[in-house]
Amino acid sequence: MNEAVPRYQRIERWIKDGMSGGRWRQGERLPSIRALCQQHGCAKITIQHALQRLEAQGLIESRERSGFFVSTRADKTEGRGQSFQAPKEFHQIESPQPVSVSEVFRDIMTRSAAFDLTPSLQSGETPHGIVTLNRSIGRALRRQKGDYQYYDEPAGDPGLRKALSLLASRRGWKADPAELCITSGCQQSLFLALLAICSEGDVVAVESPGFYGVLQLLEQLRLKVIEVPTSLQTGMDVSALEAILQRWPVRACVVSPNFATPGGALMPEDARRKLIELANVHDMAVIEDDIYAETAWTDVPDPLKSLDHSGRVVHCSSLSKILSRDLRLGWVSGGRWHARILQMKLTSQLASCRFVQQGVTSFIEEGGYAAFTRKFRLQLREQRNQLLEHLATWPFPLRVTEPEGGLAVWIELPQPVNTIEVYRVALSEGIVITPGSLFSVSERYAHCLRIGFAHPWVAQRTQALKRLSELLQEQ
Repeated sequence: MNEAVPRYQRIERWIKDGMSGGRWRQGERLPSIRALCQQHGCAKITIQHALQRLEAQGLIESRERSGFFVSTRADKTEGRGQSFQAPKEFHQIESPQPVSVSEVFRDIMTRSAAFDLTPSLQSGETPHGIVTLNRSIGRALRRQKGDYQYYDEPAGDPGLRKALSLLASRRGWKADPAELCITSGCQQSLFLALLAICSEGDVVAVESPGFYGVLQLLEQLRLKVIEVPTSLQTGMDVSALEAILQRWPVRACVVSPNFATPGGALMPEDARRKLIELANVHDMAVIEDDIYAETAWTDVPDPLKSLDHSGRVVHCSSLSKILSRDLRLGWVSGGRWHARILQMKLTSQLASCRFVQQGVTSFIEEGGYAAFTRKFRLQLREQRNQLLEHLATWPFPLRVTEPEGGLAVWIELPQPVNTIEVYRVALSEGIVITPGSLFSVSERYAHCLRIGFAHPWVAQRTQALKRLSELLQEQ
């Protein structure tokens, strides 16, 4: 094995090879942690890390006081819910074109249903961490006194920017608070970045399938889009991007290296470095949508910005996906375009809500954020596994991603299925799906859909999922 690879990853690969080679079959118990320590000559924590990563992938399962066992879920999905592999060849690249967003997208957003099959269902009790967050925000509001008559500075509250820079430093990015600008969410961060970098008619490269919110912004700003083939495991194909850059003048590339929607892809480091190299060679801006990174249930990956030494990466993110959709609080680090982004924010929003920023700052500094994210990641992993179990019972062939972070899986159905048609039928029964065609300007994903696991699989949602399988089978 390559000695440059961390030991826990080498042990993880060794166990995977043992399972695929028949050394341990489904349902069989793996050697104990002590036995693995002795066999590999390493510390207990190294073995635990490798086992936790395998468990997060759904390959093994922990049984209390019994150890780790090879998961039995794989036999239920064979021939039905096969996991995605990196494609051997990608679809044909189309020329840059204007963007026209589907009316279905606007309909889904008005129903607040981006990640929920049953948006009308109340979620139940508020998590303790969110209660603590609300208290922090309430205390900050009470402290305002006469300060409520003053605007926040355009870049945002200095305390929050400092707290966010400390969070970034734990992910390998030494962010100066002066490099950050607080926004009303990641969507506004992306909007400000595109507005500062691009002019009408410029070409912007995006992932395909990719985030439909970016397509909406490109339409609004009258920019042209070129779709870059994207693996649902490893993200944007930088070789395809390189070929595109040799043919067309691309002003900016919007990319989500960490658990990209819709499939939860994670871009390898060599691809990240190649992307930045291409940006420098072709004078291209890279706009990083990093909104899902903190949902990782193993190691939180570093941002692409941590590799940027020339100011070409504009980093965009927010707290909405990990904390609350109502918390419209994001940030942008604009690199060489940062001054212009600040100007754009000043003219479009002026300032952010001061007491909300101060409340979130206290929540982070007092440890509430770290405690909440630890629990939330475990919850997301469990809800993802439950969703995969449900999908394994669907009585027709499908391919499903198994991400290690993010909020959703991507499902590829038999080609005759048109999920836009299913959307209309399901909607009449109170079920809201996210059709695959929303994630591209082409029609190539009409037989796909995204299903979220951000909400608990209570009886009503489970029933909606079962009913959805029936509607798809009818097609």
